[in-house]
Amino acid sequence: MDQKRLFLAIALSIAILFGFQMLLPKPIQVPQDPAVASTQAGAPTVRPATPTEVASAVPKTVPRLKIAAPRLTGSVSLLGARIDDVVLTEYRETIDPKSPNVRILEPRSEAQPYYVQFGWSAPPDSKTIVPDNATIWTGAGEIGPGKTGKLTWDNGAGLMFGIEIGLDVDFMFTIKQTVHNAAGAPALLFPWARIRRDYAPEVSGYYVLHEGMIGVLDGRLKEVTYASAKSDGEKKGGIALESTGAGGWMGITDKYWLIALIPDQTASLATSFRHVKEAGSDRYQVDFASKDPSVVAPGGDTSLTTKLFAGAKIVKLLAHYEQAEKIPNFDKAVDWGWFELLTKPIFYAIDWLYSVLGNFGVAILVFTAFVKALFFPLANKSYRSMSKMKLLGPKMTELRETFKDQPAELQKGMMELYKREKVNPASGCLPLLIQIPVFFSLYKVIFVTIEMRQAPFFGWIRDLSAVDPTNIFNLFGLIPYDPAVLSPYLHMGIWPLIMGITMFLQQKLNPPPPDPMQAKLFQFMPIMFTFMMAGFPAGLVIYWSWNNTLTMAQQWYIMRQTSLSKPGSSLSKPGTKS
Repeated sequence: MDQKRLFLAIALSIAILFGFQMLLPKPIQVPQDPAVASTQAGAPTVRPATPTEVASAVPKTVPRLKIAAPRLTGSVSLLGARIDDVVLTEYRETIDPKSPNVRILEPRSEAQPYYVQFGWSAPPDSKTIVPDNATIWTGAGEIGPGKTGKLTWDNGAGLMFGIEIGLDVDFMFTIKQTVHNAAGAPALLFPWARIRRDYAPEVSGYYVLHEGMIGVLDGRLKEVTYASAKSDGEKKGGIALESTGAGGWMGITDKYWLIALIPDQTASLATSFRHVKEAGSDRYQVDFASKDPSVVAPGGDTSLTTKLFAGAKIVKLLAHYEQAEKIPNFDKAVDWGWFELLTKPIFYAIDWLYSVLGNFGVAILVFTAFVKALFFPLANKSYRSMSKMKLLGPKMTELRETFKDQPAELQKGMMELYKREKVNPASGCLPLLIQIPVFFSLYKVIFVTIEMRQAPFFGWIRDLSAVDPTNIFNLFGLIPYDPAVLSPYLHMGIWPLIMGITMFLQQKLNPPPPDPMQAKLFQFMPIMFTFMMAGFPAGLVIYWSWNNTLTMAQQWYIMRQTSLSKPGSSLSKPGTKS
């Protein structure tokens, strides 16, 4: 029975570890337009722009209001009242300090239109004139901390529409839609807001990362991928998701960036995630509209205030807005995954260590040592059992020679030996199994949090969230060719090699499996894992290498302390047979 458990534990371990291969991205074709192409693994899906490009992207014939804040710049188009030009001043496309700043919203005149728009609708049988995409608003002021930009438009029939736009020192806009009725009859209006992406973006292709439409509606997190929005939308008249009620938020997320609408939490709204096919292209929209019309009496006014987040998904900033603005589960804009109970504490622990140590790589090393200390009692018991297994090697060889033609007797003798020496042959898998949730959670933290984006370590590792840039297959850059063009498996950096070596050395400290086929499989595992880990973020590979090193030190210490030469032990009598 113990041997069956051993085989089951080994099979489970291998199955779980092979499952990590599913974390690697699906092959992504290189975009045909080089201006849209990402230049590194895990790069943002929106095209960045230089200040010159930002200026040239704005048609001179369209009037605009300027956006100027510490963390973002851009402008608002007075044509259609669209917030469609936002550049993040603190983030660049690559680790090159001269690379362009990341641009997260882009005008309709550009190749990748992505914008936010606010407006009103009238009842179907109404003759009320409302602003539309062709409306040119009158603008005044500047948008920034302590400054409010104002857009106004007179429909010529007694209604004055207004949009006031404010911005804090980070990424949160405040938009107030107003209507004044100077006509002699009441007006019925439905205020609305939408986020529109008029192209199908290239996604990272990772199974562990959600990119697409997102929101917290009815108190629950809703996620709809671009592919799902397209397929479901085709079946449901373009609508992939519908929700009614008050509260929550909705938007579109990239790996590191978020555009989200946060409506008045008391307003009753109808929310939709849509896929629209226009002019032969796929367009995606997240919108909400007031479920009940606003009745504007003659001489009266009405207003609706909405918050708009447009920026980087900084964990602490999202948590701050969640508390300050009473936004439900706003930090779920970061894809914490199924292991949220682990991923969030791991992130906060590493982030705190970074604040003390000043290097995320060093913070990961210190965190790893802490985890090893935390699991030491459990691992200590397991490694002691493993060290006993290794010392049992001569006795097990003797049993196999004695009962080589009697498998039943050999099995019985092995079980008696394990029982007498209080050894569990399956215990060697335990340290590996207990690391799996921590390994996966750390992978999520390194991969999805913007705090780890472009975070340097030492030497050639200038981005812990990207793969090790070195490659043994081109002699670490001596040959001016990238073999990974032929196959992603032809990229093998220095740190994955170090990880493979530490795994091989650690394996040497473990007792060999009793079955020769198992022994050969275990000998092959360091090679297999070296190639598999080559495609993972460098931060995770460094963690695994350091973890292996600490494990070897721990095993060596325990093996030095373990002694099976106790009175009454069969091992204290080399000539004794079971």
